[in-house]
Amino acid sequence: MRTKQTRLVCVLLPNKQHLDCTVRMRAKGREVLSSVLQQLGVSDLQVFGLAVLRDNEYLFLDLDQKLSKCFGKRWNRGSEMVPFIFFLRVRFYVESGLLILSSKVQQLYYTELRQKVLHSQGCHQEALFFQLAASALQAEVGDLEQEERGQDRKRKHYFLPEDYFPYWLIKRRGRDYLLQHGPVLHGELRGVSRSQAILRFIKEVGSLQDGAVTFYRMRQEKKKPRSFIVLGVSLTGVHISEKVEGKRRVLFDFSWTDVDSFTFQGNRFEITAVGSLGLPKLVYYTHSAFHSKHILRHLSDSHRFHINTRDAVSYIQQLEDVQASHFYKEAYICDTTCLIERLRCHNLTSSMSDCSVVVETAPAWTKEEEEEEEDESSPSEAELWENEPGEVFVDSPAEMSWLTELLYGVSVDGPLVLPSSYWAAVNMEMKQVLWRRAGEGESLD
Repeated sequence: MRTKQTRLVCVLLPNKQHLDCTVRMRAKGREVLSSVLQQLGVSDLQVFGLAVLRDNEYLFLDLDQKLSKCFGKRWNRGSEMVPFIFFLRVRFYVESGLLILSSKVQQLYYTELRQKVLHSQGCHQEALFFQLAASALQAEVGDLEQEERGQDRKRKHYFLPEDYFPYWLIKRRGRDYLLQHGPVLHGELRGVSRSQAILRFIKEVGSLQDGAVTFYRMRQEKKKPRSFIVLGVSLTGVHISEKVEGKRRVLFDFSWTDVDSFTFQGNRFEITAVGSLGLPKLVYYTHSAFHSKHILRHLSDSHRFHINTRDAVSYIQQLEDVQASHFYKEAYICDTTCLIERLRCHNLTSSMSDCSVVVETAPAWTKEEEEEEEDESSPSEAELWENEPGEVFVDSPAEMSWLTELLYGVSVDGPLVLPSSYWAAVNMEMKQVLWRRAGEGESLD
């Protein structure tokens, strides 16, 4: 029921569907998230976040912040019938779809990646787009039917190139070329299940230059609005590029271990590389202090996610190595002697401290910047940011919960049955769990 003390919220999903919910005037982002979880029928969105569109960029919400901070005065005078728009977007990219435990969430993740591929500008990776199209066709169409020789011309028209290839590639090669050669690669995937094809697509997108990346535009100079660079947040770090004659040129490519700190003061955003690289402090300018704060939060959260998932990524890589070595059996039931030996050679409880990034904040904004961001009904963003910790820790029990679910076989679509006492022992027990499962020939999927 909507009243003057409520607001209508609409959440747009990657599959072009939308979810509507009604929240209180003083609601926080977490209330919207709870409604989305309930309507989707899952208990955790894992790699997704709620975002708002500001200056043509998606900025992820702080779920503990009031929604009025995102929309300002418009939230207070908003109509009871006109919805406020949020987007469910991928916040953290993964190297393997196996890290996404819920099939519904995995499908949404795949859907968003499909759209990113269609808008990709990776002009030098043409062959990869054919592989991605083949995987997507196998996932969505299934096995390519073996046609009679006289029906070959009809067979090649079972898909639209615009649904599987970016516009520039269609223009470069022509629709007939794609219709002729696309089915060839698709046919090679005969027998691959839908779920395997989706996992294959997710893995291949990781090789696409601008696939599994979230981009933010920044200015190189404060007084030159057209001096843009693009900061990309990827699986393993950040990269900074610029466009030269319509082509993207990478200026810096940092892994998380290459970065010492991210700092912002108003719309001034600084990146400090580790001393061994011998680089000066990089200074760029965002649209506003609002952008700076949300970009910094996304960077620090992405780094934490990378740290907390690397053990699981390492283990999945071992499983794939076993498969490639022909020790693989259905549902990851494999040669246990080989697997146990490999696990003994790999320390799954390695230290997480060697890749920490210190996140600094500088709340001393100018008066003009404070007035631009201030909202009459809530504290300034400078005050909110001052109350947050200046250093981010990456080993909290809550962040390790989903990894334990993966190893213990608990589905995130159902209730979590492990007691809280397990969290402290996750790292200590991880190796024994993996060994036991390998010995018993138990499935992890």
